[in-house]
Amino acid sequence: QVQLVESGGGLVQPGGSLRLSCAASGFTFSAYAMRWHRQAPGKERELVAAISSAGGTTNYADSVKGRFTISRDIAKRTLYLQMNSLKPEDTAVYYCNARWASYDYWGQGTQVTVSS
Repeated sequence: QVQLVESGGGLVQPGGSLRLSCAASGFTFSAYAMRWHRQAPGKERELVAAISSAGGTTNYADSVKGRFTISRDIAKRTLYLQMNSLKPEDTAVYYCNARWASYDYWGQGTQVTVSS
């Protein structure tokens, strides 16, 4: 059974940091490119960051470049998103996504709220 379980969300003040984790099981984690998406209230889901299967290539949305870092630990089968210098506009539900060929898996999401 494929599972992607996000954790690490919460309430943080502007300028603060959070690290999201996504624990993967039920598929060959090392073969899949991984992504973090987010969806704010009333907005469409957007791609935040992506990492290649081996971890050598990363891409970021312009809105998070220089503040967020995506990484993966193959041995732990875990995806991470380090989020620094958080802004109120980063408030959203963050989703973990695994893709390979026609396979496309999603987690249930974790809420991140940036507010003073």
